[in-house]
Amino acid sequence: MPQVTAEVWVPVEPDVAFAVSQTTGEVRMRWDPFIREQHLIDADVPAKGVRTHTRARVGPRMVSEYVSYRPPTSVGMTMVTGPWFFASFGGGWRFVPAEKDGRAGTRAVWKYTYSVRPSWLKFIAEPIGQWLLGREIRARIAAWARACEDPVVLDSL
Repeated sequence: MPQVTAEVWVPVEPDVAFAVSQTTGEVRMRWDPFIREQHLIDADVPAKGVRTHTRARVGPRMVSEYVSYRPPTSVGMTMVTGPWFFASFGGGWRFVPAEKDGRAGTRAVWKYTYSVRPSWLKFIAEPIGQWLLGREIRARIAAWARACEDPVVLDSL
């Protein structure tokens, strides 16, 4: 299955980095350029088994489910329902303590794996998916990295 990955270092500890990644509501909308709308379904806080409804900025909607939730190190999700062109879709975000230039912080690695349908379309759709999802994940992780230094976001944790 095709996979897209992005990584970045941020100057905050993993617990803060993880918490920023799991913000919701107005705080999430402040930093996350991917989403137009997002909310938990029948839950107040994220956890394994909780479902999330997300409407992307570019239009498609998806219901995903947390398949893992391990603060402050990792979170994983899989698509329950989503755009017709995804046969499957899943993602994982990892947060690892890391120093950069002698400064403590966190290395974040975000990875998405997907398959397209119909299968005969994959030779065209997968390269488009690599480009489009790659662009989106790089923009999203860069925005998240900025949020890790945004006083408004940090004060909301």
